[in-house]
Amino acid sequence: MINLKLLTLWVLTVLCSSHISSASDSFFINCGSPENATLNNRTFVSDSNLPTEIVDSTQGISLETTDSNSLPSGDESTLFETARVFSDESTYKFPIKQHGWFLIRLYFFPFVSPSRDLTAAKFSVSAQNFTLIRDYKPSKTSLVKEYTLNISTDHLSLEFRPKIDSFAFINAVEVFKLPENLLPEEAGLIATQKNLKLRTHAIETVSRINMGNLSVTRDQDKLWRRWDSDSAFIGEAHFGMPVENLKAVNFTAGGGGITEDVAPVYVYGTATRLNSENNPNTNANLTWNFRIEPGFDYFLRFHFCNIIVDPFGFERQISFDIYVNSERVETVDMTEVANGTFGAPYFVYAVMQKERSREGALNLSIGGVMDVSLYPVSFINGFEILKLSNEKRSLDVSDAVFSDSSSRGKSSNPRIGLIAGVSAALCVGLVFCMVVFWCCVRRRRKMQSVHSREVKQNESLIFSSSKIGYRFPLGLIKEATDDFDERLVIGVGGFGKVYKGVLRDKTEIAAKRGAPQSRQGLAEFKTEIEMLSQFRHRHLVSLIGYCDESSEMIIVYEFMEKGTLKSHLYDFDDDDDRKRLSWRQRLEICVGAARGLHYLHTGSARAVIHRDVKSANILLDESFMAKVADFGLSKTGPDLDQTHVSTAVKGSFGYLDPEYLTRQQLTEKSDVYSFGVVMLEVICGRAVIDPSLPREEVNLIEWAMKLVKRGKVEEILDPFLEGKVKSEEVKKYCELTEKCLGQNGSERPTMGDLLWNLEFLLQVQAKDEKAAMVDDDDLEASVVGSTVQFSVNGVGDIAGVSMSKVFAQMVVREETR
Repeated sequence: MINLKLLTLWVLTVLCSSHISSASDSFFINCGSPENATLNNRTFVSDSNLPTEIVDSTQGISLETTDSNSLPSGDESTLFETARVFSDESTYKFPIKQHGWFLIRLYFFPFVSPSRDLTAAKFSVSAQNFTLIRDYKPSKTSLVKEYTLNISTDHLSLEFRPKIDSFAFINAVEVFKLPENLLPEEAGLIATQKNLKLRTHAIETVSRINMGNLSVTRDQDKLWRRWDSDSAFIGEAHFGMPVENLKAVNFTAGGGGITEDVAPVYVYGTATRLNSENNPNTNANLTWNFRIEPGFDYFLRFHFCNIIVDPFGFERQISFDIYVNSERVETVDMTEVANGTFGAPYFVYAVMQKERSREGALNLSIGGVMDVSLYPVSFINGFEILKLSNEKRSLDVSDAVFSDSSSRGKSSNPRIGLIAGVSAALCVGLVFCMVVFWCCVRRRRKMQSVHSREVKQNESLIFSSSKIGYRFPLGLIKEATDDFDERLVIGVGGFGKVYKGVLRDKTEIAAKRGAPQSRQGLAEFKTEIEMLSQFRHRHLVSLIGYCDESSEMIIVYEFMEKGTLKSHLYDFDDDDDRKRLSWRQRLEICVGAARGLHYLHTGSARAVIHRDVKSANILLDESFMAKVADFGLSKTGPDLDQTHVSTAVKGSFGYLDPEYLTRQQLTEKSDVYSFGVVMLEVICGRAVIDPSLPREEVNLIEWAMKLVKRGKVEEILDPFLEGKVKSEEVKKYCELTEKCLGQNGSERPTMGDLLWNLEFLLQVQAKDEKAAMVDDDDLEASVVGSTVQFSVNGVGDIAGVSMSKVFAQMVVREETR
């Protein structure tokens, strides 16, 4: 009996070993699991019966989650059900038959089991003496880390080292050999004539981006890579448009050795291109913004495949430059393969030096060269950011290395000369320091005296009854915000952070503090103060004061207790019903915001165009009253004898008026379009761009308007509102929204017309609620009749009944009750 058990165990071990090795140098391991798991044509083998040459099965313990509902969604959830836990240093040792580049994927999910809480782990991971992760302390979310190493030995060691009194864990491991020529031997350094050898580094995948607003899942890539949509990284003012032409990709044409191993057809068959069809002289760059960890070099790879078909049938020059952080990397020229002739896909690559990435930002831009033709064409299909290990043989941010330029030149003087020079320098420096110190003391005393007087003067003004438009001392704002305590952050944007604060007289404030690298800048800072100083309206956020002391850019507003409209539509936890808005609340918010914008458009001799209307810029007070905020991009409208203002495109992606985007002609109707997008968010309860949704639903405007045109308005309704609003009212609301989203400004209502129609809808909703409460059949019938008859084009007659008469009849009926 014992021999039979040993024989069975031996057979299982041999089968597991042969299965893992069935593909040359490929290992897929389901850690801590007694069973194999199949995922995307890969079999992840249980590590319980692996040969000891790979892992000692006595190392660590196996754990299994007891709460399957807590697992991350998606196909990979199977790999997160179990884990192997190590209390001591442990190693997976993979035998290597063929040398070359290998890819390593590590899967982590810190579930809680009856015997161990994996969120308490703290450990490091290394491979081939490269530090991959140092002192990793997991959060409650899943994590997949991907690395690439060049292996020239007969094995690859993956080591887990727990911290003292802690432990390490791993859910799944992938190790497999990459195809030949997937990575080059070396890559050129940006702005230099030098090359850097890649095979001497460990490489970590930071971002893998598919252009064209389309994500690529692991099952669509031969090497099981995930490619994220570029929509989350697009800059504020973006002139791009998505393109898809999968059939055009031909990996065999033109040679070059490019195969689907480099990138799948879903990457080369989609692109983001410059939208120049409506303007033959378009002069703009396409820009994407990424975050990286400073202190490392980065390998950048750019993918291009000409899938652009000229809709006009004439030859265009397709030549453009690539820029990384404003430095030109390469010129791409595809003129010879234009007009629907598709050459082989190809890519260019470069290495970004760590001295050029100190701020942790990486900006990619592509744009036309100086001699571009009419209707310029520039595009990109894919982009990869890969981090390279540094001098410490590490990829962990805690080991970042910054070059010290002051130490590059070493003295060649003799020892005696060095000592004499240092001594002389010290003497001179000592005298100099004494003089500077004496001057600083005098200056400091003088400054303290002046500052003391200024603070007393400012405080007497700040605590006056109006509290409007005063220049705050920096010290007072720091006091109100606990020195900009991170716990008081209530919002983050391109400008920086917004802090909640409390003044000495208990007035609550919101302090918007521009970050040093803020995209808002000094011009927008001044614009916002000027705009808010001259306009006062109950539906515009009120300015309390500002601070420009010590190079700070801080604007102080009234505090809005309920936050942004966005946070009550979709930017919250699914189970937080306290954030959800009723249909009436949504209409009241739309009416309030429309009143604020209507005042901007008509409250002075020249209209003021907000230029950044979006749900994140509509704030709600404690009573859910809406107020429009963020006037940094606002622009004074055209004179009476002009139709528009010509200006550079600024705003937020997804909300930009297409007419303004293509022609750079700004009008009040641009705000109407953006408000129409907000109205869609209000009724659908979802974001303008959501890459997590199926492809046809990613873009809210395209998806929703397609259903509206088909008469299927009920399919776009926020599920929370189902059964709580009449279909007739939804239909009328959608018709009004559709008018706002007209491609041409002339098709859209004015903000005044829009406001009247929204107020009418609100009146109808109020009557519906009243009718439901008192069961007044006559009243309900009159209201239903009213809902069917109203215009979205203006405030004139509604099917023969004027708007004023309708409201008058409502008021009379209300008073007679």
